[in-house]
Amino acid sequence: MISLKQVIKGLAVALCFSFIASSAMAAKTSLILGMVLEPTHLDPTAGAAAAIDEVVYANIFEGLTRIDRWGVVRPALAKIWTISKDKKTYTFELREGVRFHDGSEFDADDVLFSLNRARGDDSTNAQKGLFRPIDKVEKIGKYTVAVTLKQVTGSFLFNMGWGDAVMVDPASAGSNKSNPIGTGPFKFKRWVKGDRVEMVKNPDYWGTPAKLQKATIKIIPDPAAATAAMMAGDVDAFANFPAPEALSQLETNPRLKVVIGNTEGETILSTNNQRGPFKLLKVRQAMAYAIDRQAIIDGAMFGFGTPIGTHFSPHHPAYVDLTAKFAYNPEKAKQLLAEAGYPNGFKAVIKLPPPSYARRGGEIVASQLRKVGIDLEIVPVEWAQWIDQVFKKRDYDLTIVSHTEPMDIGIYARKDYYFNYDSPKFQKVMEKLNETVDRDARYKLMGEAQRIISDDCVNGYLFQLAKGGVWNKDLRGLWENSPVQANDLTEVYWVK
Repeated sequence: MISLKQVIKGLAVALCFSFIASSAMAAKTSLILGMVLEPTHLDPTAGAAAAIDEVVYANIFEGLTRIDRWGVVRPALAKIWTISKDKKTYTFELREGVRFHDGSEFDADDVLFSLNRARGDDSTNAQKGLFRPIDKVEKIGKYTVAVTLKQVTGSFLFNMGWGDAVMVDPASAGSNKSNPIGTGPFKFKRWVKGDRVEMVKNPDYWGTPAKLQKATIKIIPDPAAATAAMMAGDVDAFANFPAPEALSQLETNPRLKVVIGNTEGETILSTNNQRGPFKLLKVRQAMAYAIDRQAIIDGAMFGFGTPIGTHFSPHHPAYVDLTAKFAYNPEKAKQLLAEAGYPNGFKAVIKLPPPSYARRGGEIVASQLRKVGIDLEIVPVEWAQWIDQVFKKRDYDLTIVSHTEPMDIGIYARKDYYFNYDSPKFQKVMEKLNETVDRDARYKLMGEAQRIISDDCVNGYLFQLAKGGVWNKDLRGLWENSPVQANDLTEVYWVK
């Protein structure tokens, strides 16, 4: 017969095992996310590097609007807005009770400061063009702001959802590069240069709180090291995995999930249109004919990527397929070079930033151009060097980079942009597009713009960057696609 003492002891043991089991089954609340490029700093309103937004967008900083995982404009710090009959004045009603991470209140004064700072004469905003349509910003009440535009701008609400348009506090704006203070669901904790950026849950967030208590962005630039870290479980996820050659191997791992999605990343052979031989249209046309896009996709990206013939996303309904316009034809390339005055070709320099698509793709592009007489010296540069030398100082001949900003064909209308392209014809099309609201009319103008830059061979249009995501199978909420430059962690959680 079992004694009462034995029964009690058995129940105690059972309860103990039950507690241990339930504790073991409790879902994780922290995340280690791998990233290839380290941000140059952490202020999205003062830098062009996509890596900045990939850390802070929607996590630490928020704008009046935001872009969701489907590329749709949603309310953010502005809970609602109205548009005047002439479509030039947007009146934003702000959320009340919102505070920056340092405790200061967010209100209309912060909106005035943020927008006027971004469009000011001394602005260092990398996308200052987003704010050019703004004529004035007025405070109507403590939580109401009116923004009046110089002309109708159909993309204005979308533009306000970019990382470059996030709201900042005047008191902390000057130190956001090293100590970012926003209104988002995560607070900045620490940046260990060369290694990681740490964020923690914001307990005072105005909206739906984050499910994660802590998120660490781990910087792993080497593709082999990224693969090893993923296989070993040292990182939980890579939203953009840098080693496409390893995806098939990772797919066989029962602990992991591989997801192939779309990005807004037009990968291009960026060309300095005012430098040496590249001033000549026939030289740029020759390069277009000398490039075998599919060979680059197969060789550098292991088949992941979509060929493009212009600077526009193939998954957008307004995309025009112009890939056949300059189909691979090395003999035609040689002929055009001779007509341009370079029968024996010429030498140039190609500066390649760290991403594998650039370094690997650059080797293949150099090989292809060499076959028609263009001998490229390959110069690898770090990301900070690329920003300084190529993007800012325009000290380059050629480079390879993915432009991951959404709907950014408008950059070709900027005379001071690093391509050094100046086309009054293109600029007029973009002016008309900015003034057009009707969807079909906008799509028609977008098509016209795509054809102009393709005809002018402004750049070598290579492929649309695929998004190869790899993460633990028990992780939920990461974006499958990248409609904007973001690693949005606001909805991420573990099921185990």
